[in-house]
Amino acid sequence: MQLYLPIADLPVNVLLVLAMGAAVGFVSGMFGVGGGFLMTPLLIFIGISPAVAVASVTSHMAASSFSGALSYWRRRAIDPLLAFVLLCGGVAGTGLGVWFFVLMRSVGQLDLVIAVSYVVLLTSVGGLMVYEGIRAIRRSSRGEVPLAGRSGNRNWLYALPFKVRFKRSKIYLSVLPVVAIGVLIGFIGAVMGVGGGFILVPMLIYLLRVPTSTVVGTSMVLTLVTMLIATVLHAATSHLVDAVLALILMIGGVTGAQFGARAGQRIRGEQLRLLLGLLVLAVGVRFAIELGIRPAELFTLRELSPT
Repeated sequence: MQLYLPIADLPVNVLLVLAMGAAVGFVSGMFGVGGGFLMTPLLIFIGISPAVAVASVTSHMAASSFSGALSYWRRRAIDPLLAFVLLCGGVAGTGLGVWFFVLMRSVGQLDLVIAVSYVVLLTSVGGLMVYEGIRAIRRSSRGEVPLAGRSGNRNWLYALPFKVRFKRSKIYLSVLPVVAIGVLIGFIGAVMGVGGGFILVPMLIYLLRVPTSTVVGTSMVLTLVTMLIATVLHAATSHLVDAVLALILMIGGVTGAQFGARAGQRIRGEQLRLLLGLLVLAVGVRFAIELGIRPAELFTLRELSPT
C-alpha cells in the first residue's frame, strides 16, 4: 500500500513505515528512551532525505514524549527547577542547532554533516554503553553494589559558582553545567533529530549525581519542549516537516511503546543497558559503512534559491 509524502516527495509503503514506528516505539518503551536516534537513520535507509527525516522526526519526538512527561508529572517524578534551568540552555541550543541546520543545507553539506554526526555520536556513546553494561553485569554476578547507586561522590562541577538548591532532586549545584548540558542536548536534537535522552540521562546521573527517581521525567520535559521548538523552527525556516510521515510514525510508535514497556519489565536493568548499547553501536556502524560505499550517482543537481 503506497502513500505519497508531499514534503519528502516520494511514495512509501504505509505498512513499512507503520512497522518502523512500532519497532522504534517498542524500543522506546523497553529502554525508556525517545527512539529518535533509531528512527532518523531508518527513514534515511529507506530513501527519505536526511533533512526531511530530521525535521519530521522532531515532531514525532515531541508528541511521543508528551504522554510520558505528563505521567511523570502526576507521579511528582519531575524536578521543576532542574527542568527549567535545562530548558534555558535547551531553547538556546535548539535555536543554534536550527540555524546550523539551515546553514549547512544552504552550502550543500547537510547530508554529510548528519551522517558524520551519527557515526561519531552513536559509535562513541554505544561503545561506552556496551562497556558499562558488561561491567555492570560482571559486578552483579559478583554481588557488588552498582556504581550508579553511590550518591556520595562529588566531582569538580560541584565547586563551580552560581549554585542553586534543586529541592526535588536534593542536590546543591551550580547552574552553569546544567545550562551547558541543556545547550548541548538542544543543539544535537535540532541537527540530528534525536531527543537526546540516551545522552542526557547518563550525564545527569553520572556527572551531576541527580537521583534516578527524577532523571527520566525531567529528561522527557526537556525533550518535549526542545523538540516542539525545533519542529516549529524547522517548519518556519526550511519547510521540511512532513506532517503525513510524522502522523504515520506516531500511530505506530504509540502502539509499539505499550508492548515495549511490558517487555522491559521482564529484563534486568544491566541487561537492558547492554542491549541498548549494542543497538546504538550497530546503528552507528551502519552509518559508517554507508559513508564508505560508493554512491550510485556521483553528482546531483540542486536548485539554488535566488539571492
